[in-house]
Amino acid sequence: MRRLFRYIKDFSLWDLLVGLGLTGRYFFKRKITIQYPEEKTPMSPRFRGIHALRRYPNGEERCIACKLCEAVCPALAITIEAEPREDGSRRTSLYEIDLFKCVYCGFCEEACPVDAIVLTRNHDYHFENRVEKTLTKEKLLMLGDKYEKQIAADREEDKGFR
Repeated sequence: MRRLFRYIKDFSLWDLLVGLGLTGRYFFKRKITIQYPEEKTPMSPRFRGIHALRRYPNGEERCIACKLCEAVCPALAITIEAEPREDGSRRTSLYEIDLFKCVYCGFCEEACPVDAIVLTRNHDYHFENRVEKTLTKEKLLMLGDKYEKQIAADREEDKGFR
């Protein structure tokens, strides 16, 4: 009996009719397509986008070359080299992030004691060639300067949750 029922079901293309019924139900419902560049979807405050290096209000870079972000990075995407400055403080001479290796986990941001490296909410970036995949110190500082208002606002918002 079961075998006969299966043959009838296969012959009548029952699965195809069920699929067409499902398609027909959603065909007349309101569409939820977003026209991406013009319309933006809501973004979680926890979203982790491209990296940025921050500066102090006096313009000095925050990174003290403690290398905690390099040590905690699970993908080994961060490379830091440090050298002492004339005033005795230590700063980075090389700070690079390989974005092809990075998994955007946010561990570098959590490990930083001076809040120097942050993950912004910017997700609209692309690469024209493979050389651009590495963010250098200069590019990171430029991104930090560009998104500082947004980063500072996010930090103030985060203080309310702690």
